[in-house]
Amino acid sequence: MDFDLVSKRVVKNLLRRKAIRPSKRMGQHFLVQKTVLRKIIESSELETNDIVLEIGAGLGTLTRELAQRVKKVVAVEKDPRLVEILRETLRGFKNVEIIQEDILKIHDSRFMIYESYKMVSNLPYSIATEVIRKFIESTNPPKLMVVMVQKEVGKRICSKPPKMERLAVLVGALAHVKILDTVKKSSFWPQPKVNSVILRITPLIYADEKLITADKDLFRRIVKAGFSHPRKQLAKNLSEGLNLPRQKVKDWLLENNIQPTQRAENLSLGDWTNLTKSFNV
Repeated sequence: MDFDLVSKRVVKNLLRRKAIRPSKRMGQHFLVQKTVLRKIIESSELETNDIVLEIGAGLGTLTRELAQRVKKVVAVEKDPRLVEILRETLRGFKNVEIIQEDILKIHDSRFMIYESYKMVSNLPYSIATEVIRKFIESTNPPKLMVVMVQKEVGKRICSKPPKMERLAVLVGALAHVKILDTVKKSSFWPQPKVNSVILRITPLIYADEKLITADKDLFRRIVKAGFSHPRKQLAKNLSEGLNLPRQKVKDWLLENNIQPTQRAENLSLGDWTNLTKSFNV
């Protein structure tokens, strides 16, 4: 297939020929802007021996570009209608494996067969946050993730005190994250209601340098409790969420130079790490 998939006209005609309407529920918005595609490819630092996982392969627009540059592409697509199109648009690419499945239902052991791999994806809006969490928490995370997500999701992941969000804490404990570029909503068809961003995520082999691997579950419990009611004081949230006496929680916070009256959004990643390390209840 030699036509240009990064074209609104071609995308619309291809879907019309297959009698397919993009699914809002599944967050299907197809990229029709070449400069954005180039930015994703350039940011992925692709090498000829790379194995790349693409989630939400759609029509194969990004898949084709990846396949021309790397050893293998594992393209996961949940929608059987689009898988039918993928088998057409990717015909001739012997280094592409198409998997018709829900990525959130695939156990991460499926990817343990690859000692090292990257993730490069225009993530479906409806599952972007869950996918990022799933793979940075995996026992075998990608060595690099370059993904496109809703701008609001990207901002949440990269938030800092005094407007820190729970998602930023959980992701930041396991990876370095950077927003590379903003993508206008006009770069997609059908056009979404919001802009997107391209994220570069580099998972760490271990958790944060100060956070012992064995403490990951405790870390998540403490963060979840702290953010349970974002507008309430930290001491109240932690006391209720961890089922601890209020005074004991206040003493624990003060030991870590954190005022009990603060809110979770004011704490840094280092604060949450220190709370986890000093937890001895």
